Amino acid sequence: MRSTSAFLALAASLSSLASATHQGFNYGSTKSDGSFMFQKDFEDAFSTAKNLVGTSGFTSARLFTMIQGGSSTNEPIQAIPAAISQKTSLLLGLWASAGDGPFDAEITALKSAIDQYGSAFTDLVVGISVGSEDLYRISPTGIAAKSGYGCEPATLASYIGKLRQAVANTPLSKSPVGHVDTWTAWVNGSNQAVIDSCDFIGMDAYPYFQDTMSNSVQSGKGLFEDALAATQAAVGGREVWITETGWPVSGATANLGVPSTENAKTYWDDVGCPRFGKANIWWYTLQDAAPVTPNPSFGIVGSTLSTTALFDLSCSNTGTSNDTSASPSASTSVPSSVVSSIRSAATGGGVASSGSPLGPSQGGVPGGAAGTGSGPAPTGGSSGNYTAPIGGGSGVKTNPGGSNPTATGGSSPGATGGSSPGGAGGSNPSGSGGSSPSSPTGAPVINSNGASVMSASFIGAVGAFFAAIVAL
Repeated sequence: MRSTSAFLALAASLSSLASATHQGFNYGSTKSDGSFMFQKDFEDAFSTAKNLVGTSGFTSARLFTMIQGGSSTNEPIQAIPAAISQKTSLLLGLWASAGDGPFDAEITALKSAIDQYGSAFTDLVVGISVGSEDLYRISPTGIAAKSGYGCEPATLASYIGKLRQAVANTPLSKSPVGHVDTWTAWVNGSNQAVIDSCDFIGMDAYPYFQDTMSNSVQSGKGLFEDALAATQAAVGGREVWITETGWPVSGATANLGVPSTENAKTYWDDVGCPRFGKANIWWYTLQDAAPVTPNPSFGIVGSTLSTTALFDLSCSNTGTSNDTSASPSASTSVPSSVVSSIRSAATGGGVASSGSPLGPSQGGVPGGAAGTGSGPAPTGGSSGNYTAPIGGGSGVKTNPGGSNPTATGGSSPGATGGSSPGGAGGSNPSGSGGSSPSSPTGAPVINSNGASVMSASFIGAVGAFFAAIVAL
């Protein structure tokens, strides 16, 4: 248990951080073809972000791993010296779905970065996320999407504790620690141990993918606000950071969700503009179309890195500004009985009949050479097809779960796309051929077309929840 003085110091630090807001983009460790990002690549991206025409303040970067792609010695990711050069703040990420050894390697890289770069690095850190969508991937939705290996709540909570111990006597001891996952994971009562371990909650939400609902861009704002309200109500007053959201500029139609620059602009205006400069938010994404364009593509700039985006970023149609400092509306106050109803419904669900238990040997380890085939990759796990242990800085988001990326790319490292460590095109360290982990959690399941299919009890609970919001 932390001492009273340590707790007060942390509280003071969190209070100070709460007075500032951070906005930026998500940055993976590779480009969309799986080639690694290096310092100059990150510097060019960070410079472009902070000089975007029509807006300002995009001076923060969310990372998914601490390990530089291609490193065989747990070298810290080269986004760090790039951030120092460009004065870009960092929401750090440690990959948590590859087992104990790979997670220890993430901590080693983080501690090496502290020693190597000192306060020039640590002064830029706004928070540390242990894992990304690990709980989603062990839910029935993630299993059906073949999104790869995730991490059990108890294990993830233990990793958060291990991270706290690792930084306890360093300048990062005061940095808020949290976890990033989908809103459906946060309303799932089975994941309470993770919530209890967090200083902040990172929420990912993508209305475009909610293709069993009326998910036109005109409904995008309402769907996003509903997801945010549900998350805020479920996490016990902890601050919710928006760690991923966006609308695709090109790609396939998902029910009523149509990718286009016009619709991406509408979503930017409706969801982003009211929050820019007022809330912690990391948009998905600056660029995902270099050197190849994924389907769908979420990049606000095209294949050529440019400070002129594919659509107007000025927020001129909204009456809001990216530079204001007023606070957004407070977290929604919802009766505890309603929250309990949602959580009870969300913890239902079953397990994959072909599922296999999670184990530390499963999944790919960030860094190292690419491996292929159905057996172990050079730095990979005991099953699955691995084409590279670390994955993309952009990549294909084909999210079947209604609010996050999936196995063919995603927002977490994937080998042939995505933005965090993973297997062949996945959203985490796993391959396309490996067995899926069984799941104790009960997020909405999906059909064979990747559409979200929520249980009647879950839908009823969510309906009661939003009715309660309206009534307040």
